[in-house]
Amino acid sequence: MARIKQLSKHLINQIAAGEVIERPASVVKELVENSVDAGATKISIEINNDCRDIRVADNGSGIHPDDIMLAFSKHATSKIATDEDLFDIHTLGFRGEALSSIISISKLTCTTRTADFETGTKVKCENSEVKQVETGCAIGTIMDIKDLFYNLPARLKFLKNPNTEFSYIQELVQSIAIAHPECSMELKKNGKTVLKTTGQNNLLQTIKEVYSSDVISNLKEVLKTDNLSGLKLSGYVSTPDYTRSSKKSYHIYINSRTVKCPVFQKAIDTAYKSLIANGKYPFVVLNLEIPPSDVDVNVHPTKKEVRYKNTNQVFNFIYTSIQAGLANYVERNNFNMPKQSSPAVFHNDNVIDFVQPQMERKGEVFFNKQDDTIYVSDSEMEKEADKFTNQQIENTEQRQFFVPVEKEPEPEENIIGQYKNTYILVEKNDGMEIIDQHIAEERYIYEKLMSEKNIVSQMLFVSDVIPVSSTEAELIKENLEKFEKFGFGIEFLKENELIFRKVPQMIAKVNPKEILADILENIDGNIDRLEEKILITTACKASVKAGQKLSTWQMQEIVKKWRTTKMPYTCPHGRPIVKFFSHKEIAGFFQRNA
Repeated sequence: MARIKQLSKHLINQIAAGEVIERPASVVKELVENSVDAGATKISIEINNDCRDIRVADNGSGIHPDDIMLAFSKHATSKIATDEDLFDIHTLGFRGEALSSIISISKLTCTTRTADFETGTKVKCENSEVKQVETGCAIGTIMDIKDLFYNLPARLKFLKNPNTEFSYIQELVQSIAIAHPECSMELKKNGKTVLKTTGQNNLLQTIKEVYSSDVISNLKEVLKTDNLSGLKLSGYVSTPDYTRSSKKSYHIYINSRTVKCPVFQKAIDTAYKSLIANGKYPFVVLNLEIPPSDVDVNVHPTKKEVRYKNTNQVFNFIYTSIQAGLANYVERNNFNMPKQSSPAVFHNDNVIDFVQPQMERKGEVFFNKQDDTIYVSDSEMEKEADKFTNQQIENTEQRQFFVPVEKEPEPEENIIGQYKNTYILVEKNDGMEIIDQHIAEERYIYEKLMSEKNIVSQMLFVSDVIPVSSTEAELIKENLEKFEKFGFGIEFLKENELIFRKVPQMIAKVNPKEILADILENIDGNIDRLEEKILITTACKASVKAGQKLSTWQMQEIVKKWRTTKMPYTCPHGRPIVKFFSHKEIAGFFQRNA
């Protein structure tokens, strides 16, 4: 075996660069975040030579000439100084690794000037060697990188084609631009501008500039502050009838830092669980402000992973805040959440009582038996986050920390008529709505069942004998209490035969065999969220059917009740309820002036 020897400074930097600099987008991330930390209000990013030439220019504070040589050395930074600072991070960068890593794998020229000096400093770096000269330049910093990975041909082979690599850069810049709407950003590829924001410090305007006006017309604001815990969630989420096919539209931030957080993602998924169809995802832009001492961002060199001091508190805060935003709730300025040690139970906006939670441990997951809130230990955060949507979070929908927006009484609906005995046509001042009568009533009944403590049942004197498989029989027997809770009384005559003794009154006229078949089909081998699936089936069976002719009064009642729902966008299966056609759109089709 060879003798042990000290590695060279250059080789040490190249090894470290493998952790920090994975691809061209990693370089852009480090440099743009440095610009943001420097207080820049304008940042320009230019990409050339198949993403191997990168230029980032900003109007930030610049680098002091006496610090410039130190800036390119390993673990040198102006952002932390003591052990305590590591747990009180207020900047995007802090590890002091990026610049030393970049100069070990590229040819870099840095031109910088602070407001205190008439002239600037130019530094040329190659093979970790740094040379400094004086130069004239504007206040701010320009980082000009050439031939990225020129001395690491093996790394070049692992890069994808230039268009794919640029798409990673574009997604990154979009994400940072949204996190910092106060900063104007421009991204160029081979001299052509592909992204530009105006830096008006208006998040909606920035989302519009990055994506489109179509997106912002489908967003609901989320804003919730808890002064006791220091948590604040702000941003926008899409209505459930506006979805995407992947989670790439999840733009989530912790203290304005882009992160990949399974707890955050699961909170979003759970808030939308009965609002959108499987395989569809909302568009989300959310920033969680949390005391730096309560979150650890020093988990990985890329700083994308985080750990929380109180994971369950963060999960429930995000979850209830999103639900409130979708339900048109606003903050009550003089109200705060109680401390976690003695949580309050809420129904709608009324405080019912304060209770001491009874905790039951299952592995590293704790359940509050009185409100079914999930508590997860920090050490098992990532593992258990995947299980959040597979657990029952019963009745959390009613425990909101908000008050509803005051609204004027809705005028009588101007019902035009019924189309195909399935869709209700409603004339509005600015256009026309087409409402699916079945799923509009289904949404209303579902929410009504969710809010009721005792569902009224009707006894059945005659019930068909229903045969079930051994697996189905076992499943039903294990969950008889849950069926009972929602108004169903089931009795087994034999091992594989049962009858219904009672059913919810609102579906008393439906054949019990049909009810059970739908519930079992809904479960389809997956018993997770069983109670919710029972409610969905009940609401579906109790609703008016497609193809059923309705009187004007019946249509009025369906639309009126539907408008009172908290989530009037989709049915519990995720199907959209209403389609709106503006008067301008209709008139334009007929080439009329609106």
